[in-house]
Amino acid sequence: MPIIDIIQPEDATGELKEIYDHLEKTRGKIAEVHKIQSLNPKSIMNHMDLYMTLMYGQSPIKRVLREMIAVVVSRANECEYCQVHHLEAVNHYWKDDAKAENFRKDYHSIELTEVEQAYCDFAWQHTKTPGADTSDMINHLKSLGEDDRAILDATMIIAYFNFVNRIVAGLQIELETEGAGGYNFD
Repeated sequence: MPIIDIIQPEDATGELKEIYDHLEKTRGKIAEVHKIQSLNPKSIMNHMDLYMTLMYGQSPIKRVLREMIAVVVSRANECEYCQVHHLEAVNHYWKDDAKAENFRKDYHSIELTEVEQAYCDFAWQHTKTPGADTSDMINHLKSLGEDDRAILDATMIIAYFNFVNRIVAGLQIELETEGAGGYNFD
């Protein structure tokens, strides 16, 4: 249970109600990570703008790989909430529960393309050692044909999920009682 007060959708009024209604319409439902920000409604929309830009906006990185990066970062941070949510998105594309769960446990345990492996390694290492020199990993991505825009997008996704994982862990957000299902992924 979160350790700060939240305003539930049925109790929301004004700007917060509008935001909740918008989230339900566009995303399929309201996540606990949004509700935790209910005392500062503007932060919800700013958060969602960044999320939508990074995860759904134009990028050289395919949607499924963005979700894979989210799972790897969340695994490195031991954030169960984000692992479950974003693994569901990965499996929306894979449609293979066993492969998805094996990926979540250890992304090295399944067959990935060389590019996917390199991005997952980058996500893991940059999360575990954020101050470390990343030039070797970035040069490896470039040697695989990845351009600077793709590397920038991946780095921003890694940073974003480190940010969200800390909100979730710091405020003790629990997975929705009905699970992570019901969101729009396309």
